[in-house]
Amino acid sequence: MEPAVRVDDLTKRFGSFVAVDRVSFRVEPGEIFGFLGSNGAGKTTTIRVLCGLLPPTSGAAEVLGIDVAKDPDAVKRRIGYMSQRFSLYEDLTPLENLTFYGGVYGLEGAELAWRREWAVETAGLAGRERVLTRELPGGIRQRLALASALLHAPRVVFLDEPTGGVDPLSRRRFWSIIEDLSSSGVTVFVTTHYMDEAERCGRLALMHAGKLLALGSLSELRSVFEDRLVLEVRTEALQETLAILESQDWVDDVSVFGSALHVIAAAKPDPLPRVEALLRGFAPSRVRRVLPSLEDVFIHSIEKNRGA
Repeated sequence: MEPAVRVDDLTKRFGSFVAVDRVSFRVEPGEIFGFLGSNGAGKTTTIRVLCGLLPPTSGAAEVLGIDVAKDPDAVKRRIGYMSQRFSLYEDLTPLENLTFYGGVYGLEGAELAWRREWAVETAGLAGRERVLTRELPGGIRQRLALASALLHAPRVVFLDEPTGGVDPLSRRRFWSIIEDLSSSGVTVFVTTHYMDEAERCGRLALMHAGKLLALGSLSELRSVFEDRLVLEVRTEALQETLAILESQDWVDDVSVFGSALHVIAAAKPDPLPRVEALLRGFAPSRVRRVLPSLEDVFIHSIEKNRGA
C-alpha cells in the first residue's frame, strides 16, 4: 500500500533562514502521526508545505500520491486542514459556518445536509447550532473547526496544534474523535507540544530547529535508553541536588522534570544506590527507577544532535 504522505529531503528556506532542513519520512494510511517539537521547530512550516500552502525550496513531498509542488490545488481539494489559529467565522452560527465550508468543498443538497448533521453530532453541538460561534466554549469551537475540516470526508487530515488553549477534558474528547477517524482509515497528521498527546500517536517525529531528530513509535524512541536507567529524585533542595548530580562523571544527564529531577546513567553498575549514597545526609530525598518519558527522549535527542 502506498503511503498517504511521502517526504524526501524536504527543505524550506525563508531567505537565509532554514525553517525545515532536509526532512524525510513516510506516513501510512490510517496512521495517527505526531509531529512533536517546541515553537519554532519547523512543524507548522512542514504542514503548510504538505497542504500546498507553501512551495518547498528543495526536496520532494507527496500527499495521496500528488506532488505538492506540481499540483498544490489538487492536494488542497483532497485533504482536511485545521490551522493553529481558530479559522471559522465568529459572527456566524455553527450551521452557517458548516454551510459555508460545505460550499467551499463542493457539497450541496442532501449530501451537504447529511454532512452537516454528522458535523453537529461529532462536535457535540446539539442545541447550539444557532448560537454565534464566538459565544461557544473553547473546546466546542475547536471541535467545530475539526468537523468543518472533515465535511468533505478527506482521507488525510492535517491538524496543527489543534488543542491549544482548551481545557484537559475538551482535549480528551478531541482525541477521541481523532482516534475514531484513524479507526475508520483516515490518516491524521497532528502537531503538538503536549507530551501526553504525543504518546497517543502511533508514531512520532521529533523536530528541533528544523531538523528531524528521531522517528518511530514510543517504544522505539525509548530504546535509546536500553543500556541506561532513568531515576526520579524528589527533594526539597532541588537546585542544590541538581548541581551535585551534574558534577558526577558517571551521570549522563540531569534535568528538571516538574517538581522532581530525572537522572540518566548507565544501567551497570546500578546507579540507584550510588545516587542514594551521594545524597545521604545532604537533604531528604526519595529516589526510584522510572520508565523514560517522551520528554526524556526529546531532551536526549536534542543533546545528541548538539554533540553530533
